[in-house]
Amino acid sequence: MNFNEIPSPCYVIDERLLRKNLSLIRSVKERANITVILAFKAFATWKAFPIIREYIPCSTASSIYEAQLAWEEMDSKAHTYSPAYTESDFPSILKYSSHITFNSLTQYERFQNAIARHPEKISCGLRINPECSLVATDLYNPASPQSRLGMLAANLPELPQGVEGLHFHVLCESSSYDLEKALTAVEEKFGRFLPQIRWLNMGGGHLMTRQDYDVEHLISLLTEFKQRHPNVEIILEPGSAFLWQTGVLVADVVDIVVNDGMATAILNISFTCHLPDCLEMPYKPTIRHATDETADKPTYRMGGNSCLAGDYAGCWSFDKPLKVGDKIIFEDMIHYTTVKTTMFNGIQHPSIGIWTIDNKFNLYRQFQYSDYKNRMS
Repeated sequence: MNFNEIPSPCYVIDERLLRKNLSLIRSVKERANITVILAFKAFATWKAFPIIREYIPCSTASSIYEAQLAWEEMDSKAHTYSPAYTESDFPSILKYSSHITFNSLTQYERFQNAIARHPEKISCGLRINPECSLVATDLYNPASPQSRLGMLAANLPELPQGVEGLHFHVLCESSSYDLEKALTAVEEKFGRFLPQIRWLNMGGGHLMTRQDYDVEHLISLLTEFKQRHPNVEIILEPGSAFLWQTGVLVADVVDIVVNDGMATAILNISFTCHLPDCLEMPYKPTIRHATDETADKPTYRMGGNSCLAGDYAGCWSFDKPLKVGDKIIFEDMIHYTTVKTTMFNGIQHPSIGIWTIDNKFNLYRQFQYSDYKNRMS
């Protein structure tokens, strides 16, 4: 990848790495005989969808806009779930969805008649909460105590007429062994319903493209589940797995500030705007050609270019002192990062592009003042 050909700041997808992930995901889909769909909440750069559709043709949506994007750019209707639907949005949700999952019985009852009147078949499901908490960070833990997401077994004495599927989501960048624990909980708490349904959506968080992920265990686990429940179609909707370690965020050093012995490299990006998970999780990203803080090397904290006092992250050491104009390459910045950005402070939003398998840079989008202005009014 030639960074001199890439505008800064910019998110850059590596097509070769993307296709590598897609090949693995398709292999799991075919070997386990399951359905895998792309979760837009993790990646919605639709100009890359033609590549994804070569491997995985369907997607999951969490809102009316994501459902419409599935229809327009994935050329298929969405598997849609939202914590709550509104009367004004629901006609479009019906139009753009093949499956609709409801978070509560009251929501299903509210829209049941609209579904019955719809001229096309919609497969309906309920989100369940197996109360199996496997995610350490509460912000990303759908099964935390008193979670608003999904129905508890105690509150679901029977399946309402018309419900064909169940949906659970308790993972986040998790292993197949975490999924095994979740499935045990699902069968214990909701097993009585499994003979009655057509599909079981196991949600996202299956990080099957991570290097240490046990893909063979995943395939075995899913195959054995299907043998126990041959009537049930298994659906997985990972997001991170599609784009895991497939691209970078390119930034420039625009100033070096030293206060109280701390050297901060001010960048032309913002953590709060463009790398929000670094502050929310929080976690320390990897920077190419840098190491964790080392006493005998030039060391810098990375500072964002917004007025938020906490818009900075970590300390990294470099082989030589940084200077204005140096490139800072943040690794693995495509999944979730690109969809969670903001235009706080009106800071220049990073461009989005792809480094193709032909070793060329293809600019998808460069953001302008009009993008900022039009969001405000």
